[in-house]
Amino acid sequence: MLDVTLKAYLQDKITIINDALDKYLEYKKPHPEVIYESMRYSVFAGGKRLRPVFMLATCEAFGGDSQVAIPAACAVEMIHTYSLIHDDLPAMDNDDYRRGKLTNHKKFNEATAILAGDALLTKAFGTICLTDVNKVHPNVIHQMLCEISTAAGAEGMVGGQVADMEAEGKQIELQDLEYIHAHKTGALLSVAIRCGAILANASLEQQKYIGIFADQLGLAFQIQDDILDIVGNQEVIGKKVGSDIDNNKATYPRLIGLEQSKAKVQELTEQALQALELANCKDSTYLRAIANYLISRES
Repeated sequence: MLDVTLKAYLQDKITIINDALDKYLEYKKPHPEVIYESMRYSVFAGGKRLRPVFMLATCEAFGGDSQVAIPAACAVEMIHTYSLIHDDLPAMDNDDYRRGKLTNHKKFNEATAILAGDALLTKAFGTICLTDVNKVHPNVIHQMLCEISTAAGAEGMVGGQVADMEAEGKQIELQDLEYIHAHKTGALLSVAIRCGAILANASLEQQKYIGIFADQLGLAFQIQDDILDIVGNQEVIGKKVGSDIDNNKATYPRLIGLEQSKAKVQELTEQALQALELANCKDSTYLRAIANYLISRES
């Protein structure tokens, strides 16, 4: 259950992000309208906006102006959405529903879905470049571009996805599964948090500890997803429960059991909150509240 104050905070940030995404993804004539329809269909399909909200919240936690983080925050959400569009394709996870709606390739077709994902990924890096250079030094924008591209590519999310596919139907070690989770899902969540700190001019020491917070929380988030794939409510989650089992995917419950997986989420969250304390933010209230909410979420 969301605390009323946290709920209002999240809704405010989600509204800001949605308004910005609507502007960045506005249809531009005379280009093919269907590609914009496809891009917007998935971007506005009901996502939690967790990554962009974390970026704004982290920027504020270190005393920064979250307005300057909006382009980068929207860019991370575009990258996240592109990954979901491609993950749902028949060649990958072969899902028919995402967030209770038809997946992109089911709503349109496979070719359009692939191109919509490509377009969102490309648009993301152009959107980062819209960061106000009057308020953010170009070197900071350059650093964000490097960090986000690494988190999204072969050394991050894409590499984790490949490792995940290679592990299907195989018995793997826990360290291999941790690599998959930390890269496939954790990398993009982590970079959103780190970039929020970078935009607020956090010191290197602060960036170090907020990075630990981000990494631990990112892994906990994915393990919670593994758990929800077993015990979650399909109507709440918005996709088929048990799809990981059907696809022979390596998950924490499969390797160490459900109860130990729940304990691992709690352990990682506690470690993340300890690192957050050491990051010495000006006000970490909302970062702490969001982290605690993530381990009790139902979707």
